[in-house]
Amino acid sequence: MPIFSLSDRLSFPPPNLAIKEGLLAIGGDLSVERLILAYQSGIFPWYSEGEPILWWSPDPRLVLYPEELRISKSLRRLMKKRLFQITFDKAFASVIQGCAEAKRSYGEGTWITEEMKLAYCEFHRQGYAHSVEAWKNDKLAGGLYGISMGRAFFGESMFTRVSNASKVAFVTLVESLRRLDYVLIDCQVKTDHLIRFGAREVPRKIFLEQLGKAIGETKRQFAFSNVS
Repeated sequence: MPIFSLSDRLSFPPPNLAIKEGLLAIGGDLSVERLILAYQSGIFPWYSEGEPILWWSPDPRLVLYPEELRISKSLRRLMKKRLFQITFDKAFASVIQGCAEAKRSYGEGTWITEEMKLAYCEFHRQGYAHSVEAWKNDKLAGGLYGISMGRAFFGESMFTRVSNASKVAFVTLVESLRRLDYVLIDCQVKTDHLIRFGAREVPRKIFLEQLGKAIGETKRQFAFSNVS
């Protein structure tokens, strides 16, 4: 099956035409309009510095349903100690930079290129991309960022500088989304870390059906009270 080459026209091929590994298309841009269409269609960009933009729609898809969140006893005990102050949308640029600098188990490179950082900072200014920060002693200890549309949240990346900081930020986010009646959290591809939190793989067809309903429902304002 061919990999589609995108033009300046704002469109994507159907996600079910992606190759086995999930790669669907190449090229295009990271404009807010294209990113909106991509996420609404169950597609996301993921590429390395020096490569053209690559667009993916894997099958199966890793999804965490907020009501299925699992928290280990040790993490619950840690959260009760309130070692971190958690905030929302207070330091988006710093969070995405922290994610870009984080060391990955699969190598030293990062898929969060300079182009991606600029694009998602603009996405944040437009009200779609959001960050969750974990602070300790007034210093950024970890965090994550993602995209909110309708009643769906798309997790992008997380980082930690202090042990467990990103875990506390993640759990706080999921619990907040659950209170706001979000339907699903897209985790993209399988990782053991997210499986332990209760995420599970679902067929792309099912994911796209659920996503369509979540996106189509009344858009909710992603605005959380800052919590300690």
